[in-house]
Amino acid sequence: MDRKKQIRDYIEAHTEEMIADVCELCRINSVKGEAVPGMPYGEGPHKALMAAAELCKKYGFPVKEYSDRVIAADMNDGERCLDILAHMDVVAPGDGWTKTTPFEPVVEDGMIYGRGSSDDKGPAIAALYAMRAVKELGIPTSKNCRLILGSDEECGSSDIPYYYAVEPEAPMTFSPDAEFPLINIEKGQFRGEISAAFKGTEKEGGKLIAFESGDTVNIVPGKAKARVSGFAEEAIRTAVNAVMNEISADYDLDFEIDEESGETEIRVNGSPAHASTPENGVNAGVILLHLLKGLPFANGELHKALVSLAGLLPYGDHHGAALKIDIYDDKSGYTSVSPDIFRADENSLYVKFDSRTSIAATEENTILAAKKSAEAAGLSFAYSFNPPHAVPEDTDFIRTLLESYTAVTGKPGRCVAIGGGTYVHELKNGVAFGAVGETTDTHMHGPDEFMPVSELQDAAVIYALSIAGICG
Repeated sequence: MDRKKQIRDYIEAHTEEMIADVCELCRINSVKGEAVPGMPYGEGPHKALMAAAELCKKYGFPVKEYSDRVIAADMNDGERCLDILAHMDVVAPGDGWTKTTPFEPVVEDGMIYGRGSSDDKGPAIAALYAMRAVKELGIPTSKNCRLILGSDEECGSSDIPYYYAVEPEAPMTFSPDAEFPLINIEKGQFRGEISAAFKGTEKEGGKLIAFESGDTVNIVPGKAKARVSGFAEEAIRTAVNAVMNEISADYDLDFEIDEESGETEIRVNGSPAHASTPENGVNAGVILLHLLKGLPFANGELHKALVSLAGLLPYGDHHGAALKIDIYDDKSGYTSVSPDIFRADENSLYVKFDSRTSIAATEENTILAAKKSAEAAGLSFAYSFNPPHAVPEDTDFIRTLLESYTAVTGKPGRCVAIGGGTYVHELKNGVAFGAVGETTDTHMHGPDEFMPVSELQDAAVIYALSIAGICG
């Protein structure tokens, strides 16, 4: 019998069982909690990890535990060849669920709804069933496939170093914690802070009481506000008109004058986006920065710093041209820059930005270039940097994964570069491979998260074919 059909028939025969296993895991609230002895990430992630361990044992796969943080299940006792890396923790449930409550999974219209159904409990079960199919169908394999399940991916991946402190990296690793077809390049993450400190002034005139926008360094801020004093309404309107003429974007800007205190609150509403794709949002912080630079503050040092900072952060400069870090390569594309946190008053100013760097980025053309640009503008600069991750396309490993994908879906296999990071970012030969379809929005991290049953089936077949091809 054709191997693909053989595996497909097996998965279809076990689909109800597979759905039940996904739902069993999704009933566990595995949001990170307070550490207790034996449960470093709280009771929920530990409970989910142990439930997954029991499923692995139930299907005949021996399980090892690593520091109460990670488990690993082996398909056979052959030489380590392929690791599949997934996770059992989930993000907070949030509000707005309509299909069900977050931890009461339901199956409706071919979809499994529930927190973790697509990130990453459903995909982990697809990988487990792929291993079951290969083993129970007697497909010959001379080398081992290991399923590794962590419990802190959503809050920094502090779990995985405990595993790799004990075990060597497998020659090949993929994570089913993303989308098909295959992600082989993850841009570097360059985070910078541009700042200035100065003395307040006793001069009469305009003062900046507070400027605030954003609270997370990886989200384009959708809102910004500032409180100023000492300005006539005409001066505020002049600054508002200037920024509206300068910046063409879909945003709301208003201000309100407190007649009693003489203070004015200025508000900007834009739209948030992930920092890896800043062009998808409207950065309210940048807009308000450019408005404030047009106000004649009495504190000359503050005014100079605002003008200098605005010069480094023009609205719409998503590649960092003003910072002189707009590096491009034909595999990963442009470096992106997203200013995400803004704070300023009469004594200090800072902006924190998140940049996802091209794989052509170097210390000289990126870190030192940004530092030089900031310091030339009279501002201070600090940074952190996580280098990019890239796995060559032209390998038997990548070819086998993409051929399996095409065999099951009929779609062309291709490698993709992303601005975000995955569980395999630190692994020399690690890629992200499914399990969600490339055009499917599963509401991951949002309300009504779901996983299509058909895509769960496809992923299990793709993974089984991949295991057979790599470990055979």
